[in-house]
Amino acid sequence: MAQVGQARDHGRGRVGVEGALEALLGLELVGDVAPFPWDRPQAQDSDDLRPVLLEGVTGSGKTEVYFEAVAACVRAGRQALILMPEIALTAQFLDRFAARFGVRPAAWHSGIGGKRRERLRAAVAEGEALVVVGARSALFLPFARLGLIVIDEEHETAYKQEDGVHYHARDMAVVRGRLENCPVVLTSATPAIETRVNAARGRYRHVLLPERFGGRRLPDIAAIDMRLDQPERGRFLSPPLVNAVKSTLERGEQALLFLNRRGYAPLTLCRACGHRYQCKNCSTWLVEHRFRRALVCHQCGYAERRPEACTECGTFDNLTACGPGVERIAEEAAEMFPDRRIVVLSSDFPGGAERLRQELEAVAAGECDVVIGTQLVAKGHNFPFLTLVGVLDADIGLTSGDPRAAERTFQLLQQVTGRAGRGEKPGRALVQTYQPDHPVIAALLSGDAERFYAEEIQAREAAGLPPFGRLAALIVSASEREVAEAHGQALARAAEPPEGVMVLGPAEAPLALVRGRYRFRLLVKTERNVDLQAYLRAWIARGPKVRGNVRVAIDVDPQSFL
Repeated sequence: MAQVGQARDHGRGRVGVEGALEALLGLELVGDVAPFPWDRPQAQDSDDLRPVLLEGVTGSGKTEVYFEAVAACVRAGRQALILMPEIALTAQFLDRFAARFGVRPAAWHSGIGGKRRERLRAAVAEGEALVVVGARSALFLPFARLGLIVIDEEHETAYKQEDGVHYHARDMAVVRGRLENCPVVLTSATPAIETRVNAARGRYRHVLLPERFGGRRLPDIAAIDMRLDQPERGRFLSPPLVNAVKSTLERGEQALLFLNRRGYAPLTLCRACGHRYQCKNCSTWLVEHRFRRALVCHQCGYAERRPEACTECGTFDNLTACGPGVERIAEEAAEMFPDRRIVVLSSDFPGGAERLRQELEAVAAGECDVVIGTQLVAKGHNFPFLTLVGVLDADIGLTSGDPRAAERTFQLLQQVTGRAGRGEKPGRALVQTYQPDHPVIAALLSGDAERFYAEEIQAREAAGLPPFGRLAALIVSASEREVAEAHGQALARAAEPPEGVMVLGPAEAPLALVRGRYRFRLLVKTERNVDLQAYLRAWIARGPKVRGNVRVAIDVDPQSFL
């Protein structure tokens, strides 16, 4: 690694890739060698071990930077842990790691079998596994000499565990880093608001890579106003987007069509009687998966065969698919571009993780022309031949009641448009929207991420929402609706909120029925200086006793409001 020049700042440093490692570890390089923090006296009490936010635009070289930190960690005889939000990212990452280091790291995720898990756990405990790449649960492996923790795509909601014990792996990684006296690096092109505020307040050091590696340009982004450029009846690709895809393919380049909705259609109904197909166990519509010829619930996994006749009125040929999913877009694309190879990528891809890995490799090698995918393709992938991204419905999520809806939509759109132009040729993105003047869409088009963050942070602070206040959700569920509601009301009567605490609810959850259990939610909103956990413990202690099949789940700092 080249010696660092003058461009560095250990606060919020706008540095190049060459200077980022020094800023990352807070160290002066000696020639090409970076001494690791614990090799210095009293490093445990210094600013060197504050968590670091490594923020960089898509394609800026964040991965290469923290690879250098991993190399320094291993040279110092320590172990490194790299957390990734999804298994789908892990396979491609392992190959990239092997190309850089000559050996594959140990992988830890839910797809690892029982015996392999035990062998890996033993290797970690004995210090033989020097680098582990894994999902959030890898954070709890018994490392013998943990020296570095990297949280890749730190803004991802997949780091939040919402079943069983609730925790956020990003926050737990910071805690473990403090316990182990080791550096923690959080990387993202679109950091979470909480992380940005921590960096602004000096709790985290902030390293910024504002440009793409090698001087490559960021993609040009333009909106397609769907009120003016409407698709043909029964179709979902607007004429400007279709023309752009045609031009891209004629130049021998790849195009990505992005829609964050799995399956063929999110709703199936009967035009004769209006019957809508709903899950028997959940209050959700069944999603048609035409490749499987099934109607599937994406909450509990319930599936039934798509009937030929309406099960309510018995008429034939009246069932219609409402709205698009990626399978329907693939059908439309196949009609428009019949001689092109089209690949559909989503988390329920048939064939499992291995087949998905093969398809991702094929896309990266330029062996397909059009990629159609969900958020799975929006993060962490490098497709050098892809020069056009078309976002089919940029407004998904903007009408949600989730207080993080604007942030998450901006992050997702910024990530997916950043897939374009990462190779030698420049890229561009076209965004289909009915709200081109919405603040999120306007920020994306202008490229002014700083303005978006400033406005979003100001709105959060004014409302007392995280990170300026705290939230906790209590989800009461039971197999009978009346029982769940009664317990929720009894809990509310026992709340006795002190000054600085507000209790809202109970209210029926947006997903009122999940896996046969009826759900009611209470929301606790507190000022930042309130001991939220102590209040929750006291409230539950004086509240009604849980009887029968009633369950009360407590989620501090909830990421989901469904």
